[in-house]
Amino acid sequence: MSRLSSENIHIIENDQDAITAAYHVADFALEGRNERDQNRQLPFAEIDLFSQKGLGGMRIPKQYGGAFISNQTLARVFRILNQADSSFGQIPQNQIALLNMINIMGSEAQKNFIFNEILKGKRLANGGPERNTKDTKTLNTTLQIIDGQYFIDGEKFYSTGSSFAHWLAIKAIHPEGHVVLTIIDSQSAGVEVIDNWDGFGQRTTSSGTVKLNHVQVDPFLIFDERKLAEQPSYRGAYSQLLQVAIDVGIAEAAFADTVSAVKKARPIADAHVEKASEEHYTLQEVGKSAVLLDAAILLLDDAAEYLDELDQLDAVTEEQAAKASILVAEAKIYANDAALQISEKLLELGGSRSSLCIHNFDQHWRNARVHTLHDPVRWKLHALGDYYLNHKLPARHAWI
Repeated sequence: MSRLSSENIHIIENDQDAITAAYHVADFALEGRNERDQNRQLPFAEIDLFSQKGLGGMRIPKQYGGAFISNQTLARVFRILNQADSSFGQIPQNQIALLNMINIMGSEAQKNFIFNEILKGKRLANGGPERNTKDTKTLNTTLQIIDGQYFIDGEKFYSTGSSFAHWLAIKAIHPEGHVVLTIIDSQSAGVEVIDNWDGFGQRTTSSGTVKLNHVQVDPFLIFDERKLAEQPSYRGAYSQLLQVAIDVGIAEAAFADTVSAVKKARPIADAHVEKASEEHYTLQEVGKSAVLLDAAILLLDDAAEYLDELDQLDAVTEEQAAKASILVAEAKIYANDAALQISEKLLELGGSRSSLCIHNFDQHWRNARVHTLHDPVRWKLHALGDYYLNHKLPARHAWI
């Protein structure tokens, strides 16, 4: 993990500034993407550039020094990054979602401190889920109070971005039994970050293990997660919007490579055409992929636009928060299908040569398949059916 100088950090000023920065970072990330993916090399330089361009603080509220870009622009930024490299592009989504949670839970003093750290280029990674619990919400990590001091013990997995982080956001069980979010310095005594993520996709996200052995916690940086339930919010939809944008970015990259691969492929002999791009069935499949991708983008934009409407309100109702989750869930379903189907069709329509390692085309499907496992669409469909048939509002958590 590098230590950036705050003097070199750009502060995002507006939406166009964020989009321009995203393209600069994406161009750099694309250059070494295949080598990093094939050799499991973590994108330290790319993450540093992300921070230097100020993208880490692009959604920090204006009263704390950020640009608070629109949700529509946020989705576009993540599409741009993930079209270039979805392993790299997945890393910052946890920070963006965590900052939103802190904005809901934190005191003014806490928010001023954390947001200022991010605007200086510091990075925040998650340490929420655990590997051997019955579900993603169950925790074994504990916070203890000993002689007035706070200590945390536990082990986290799926700690995306932990190798690049200056701060780690660790969920734990408070001695009183409720869940708290603690922010700890990644260099604290007793913290061990292990890059042992070995999934076949999203290979360079640093989504491995964080071990916490009697790590001292500053009580100023403990957040009571019960505050998340005190009033309705769209934090789940907000978090999921980022996941949708990641999948759409993968689909866009796969579609672009499909067009390129088909133009270079040889036609099937029975097609009696000069070029593979003239084959009737290939034209049909590319047309289907284009429609599916366009639908995913439109649904993502519609969901983001609704979240922007909610941003203009002083408070949201349960119904509005539910509608946000439903709109994002609909977008997630199409993004899931676009990423998986288009990346699979790339290999089929590109022919045998598309399987050569030099192209690394398989990364799109591998990345899509692994990323879409995080919050499976079968439960999105269930939530949609229950909402429209029975008007049951979806659960309020980060996965819907």
